[in-house]
Amino acid sequence: LVAKLSLGALAMGDRWYGGMTRNPWKVTQGSSGSSAGSGSATAAGLVGFSLGSETLGSIISPSRRCGTSGLRPTFGRVSRHGCMSLAWSMDKIGPITRSVEDCALILAAIHGADGKDPTAVDRPFEWPATEKRFSELKIGYFDTGTPAAERDDLAVLRKFGAKLVPIQLPDIPEARPLTVILDAEAATVFDELTRKGITEGLNSWPNTFRQGQFIPAVEYLRANRVRTLLMREMATVMKQVDLYIGGDDLVITNFTGHPTVVMPDGFRQSADDKVPYSVTFTGQLFGEAQLLTIAQAYQQERGYHWEHPSLQFP
Repeated sequence: LVAKLSLGALAMGDRWYGGMTRNPWKVTQGSSGSSAGSGSATAAGLVGFSLGSETLGSIISPSRRCGTSGLRPTFGRVSRHGCMSLAWSMDKIGPITRSVEDCALILAAIHGADGKDPTAVDRPFEWPATEKRFSELKIGYFDTGTPAAERDDLAVLRKFGAKLVPIQLPDIPEARPLTVILDAEAATVFDELTRKGITEGLNSWPNTFRQGQFIPAVEYLRANRVRTLLMREMATVMKQVDLYIGGDDLVITNFTGHPTVVMPDGFRQSADDKVPYSVTFTGQLFGEAQLLTIAQAYQQERGYHWEHPSLQFP
């Protein structure tokens, strides 16, 4: 352990009591969060890797903003002992690094049960993966409006010999309102702050915590029943493919527990800034080895992880 890094107050965004954590590529912009310092420090080269936590985007979002590689593992893959709880049924710990291979190396060191987090389980993780050859893989993709034959990302996967399969994520209108589960659990975790009237420096959490006091048990249980339906629907989708690329799936996959890896996949240039944009791959439950193998091959082909921010302040 060489450092403890900033995060958004109580795991929200990139604002904390000391100010805003900055994106090294564009220092007037926040690094996103809540693993704000982890994304920022790794992108700036201040640390070789960092750990982040995710409940609803807090590894993926800062990795996208800061152009790092990040892995949100399967729920239960990594012990959360020692980490601040936000929502017991959703919190996950994962690495933020410069390369996908580094994500794999860190996951190899931290995964598995430790007897201190009852949700953490022992499941095999082999690196490099030897389960399937690329030509045996089915990789899902989504309609973006651009013909599949003209998409650069799919061209890379096609070059590997993988079979590309068009898919759709579960169409459950109630998916977004499932956040009532997060709100109720977070309100329980921080009940003492609410009862003591502590609000300073906590971003917009105090209102969420107060509202959480009034969520009926019936609604919480209904939301969890819908969550079960979502998990079943997602399992049906994942029977079609080994993994998939892209997708607006942060809400869905954080409730179903599927692993996602994110990496830089290009840059947008303006008059003053060059900022990264990213691509994600999502895999089978506890399928990190295969997921990371494809993601690493894709990253090596694209090469954007070798870029560094200039770190010049205005």
